[in-house]
Amino acid sequence: MLSTLCSRNPDMREAIRGTAFLSAFAFAAFWLTWLSMVQWRQPIPWDGSGMTIGKDFFNFWMYGREAFSADPGRFYDLDTYHAAVKQLLGPDSEYQPNWSYPPSIMLLAPPFGALPYVLALAIFTLAGIAAYFAVLLRRFGDWRLVGVVAISPAAIVCLNSGQFAYGLTALFVAIFWQLDRRPILAGVLIGVLSLKPQLGLFLPVMLVASGRWKTFGAAALTTLTLAALTALLFGVQPWIDYLHNGVPTQNLVLRDPLMLGASVMPTVFMNLRQFGLSYETAMAIQLCTAIVAAGAIFWAFRFRRDADPDLLFAFYFACCVFGLPYLLSYDTMPLTLGAAVLLLRGKLDVWGMRWALLVWWLPFLQMGMGVLKIPGPGLIAAPLFAWRLFQLLRDTAPQGAASEVLRPA
Repeated sequence: MLSTLCSRNPDMREAIRGTAFLSAFAFAAFWLTWLSMVQWRQPIPWDGSGMTIGKDFFNFWMYGREAFSADPGRFYDLDTYHAAVKQLLGPDSEYQPNWSYPPSIMLLAPPFGALPYVLALAIFTLAGIAAYFAVLLRRFGDWRLVGVVAISPAAIVCLNSGQFAYGLTALFVAIFWQLDRRPILAGVLIGVLSLKPQLGLFLPVMLVASGRWKTFGAAALTTLTLAALTALLFGVQPWIDYLHNGVPTQNLVLRDPLMLGASVMPTVFMNLRQFGLSYETAMAIQLCTAIVAAGAIFWAFRFRRDADPDLLFAFYFACCVFGLPYLLSYDTMPLTLGAAVLLLRGKLDVWGMRWALLVWWLPFLQMGMGVLKIPGPGLIAAPLFAWRLFQLLRDTAPQGAASEVLRPA
């Protein structure tokens, strides 16, 4: 497929091949290094940073362990949660990420919390990977496309963090795939995103702009149903604790004067903070970029609803990455997929190809420069890629038919 699609553009073919080989090398090198640094202690191994392996999954696992306890919402308080972590892992345990998910995540977590940690992490990870390959192969039908994104920098960060970006990418592909084929199903899937809502915050804008009211209604009803079911099973108090303690705690990550999240947050906000801007100034600018992102998404899905769906898919996630203040490197995996589809189908010009490749390496760029407190990746990659896609959408008449990659199977 690669040689066929890119045969008319040798430079693009070489760029894609080089990116694939470098990604495979980085994937292998990272995991060999990681394995050599793991401390295989009991009951939960630690990675080279002194945190539990799959550190973000640890919080999900704790949700599962505590979901049916007398007061699970108490762990939205940082001191209470960290005291429980130290009791479990020992007094010398390093800081673990706090509880940050909404209480509805407890609908999924208990089966994992009932298992030993390493087994639960393995099942969780394999489930995400299985969903990714099942949905994307059904959708795209190309092992090479699906495989190269599976070893991308965003995927590496996902696996290292114990996150669900593989499954989240599959969920987004299914949503965009079913928007017009099965609008109610698409809405239900969007409602499921309320369990981890970052990348779905602009979906209501997209649905309103494109007049997909059935999907909008199904999404709203699903979200409310999940919230009500959570309250029925676990009580209303976890929601009160989440709003009172959980949401403000998330904001502490953005206010952190040491900017410990700089290496994993490729956002405009975090990069502006690295420039030395105050929280208030950086957030004000981020608010402006959020308005631009929302406006761009509204325009694209209002006036280019029937345009090339490959472009619309990638454009949505490019706008998310530069429009949201709280977004981690593994959250860029859907954007990585969008860039890969456009590259492999030869739909980008020279500048579009350059920005797509920059987006591909964005998690590593942010990691390296963030550790050194050097701003830049979050201000360059996604905004420039979004701008190039905007130009392509603007200058191309709506097609009225789905492209070969994203057409219904």
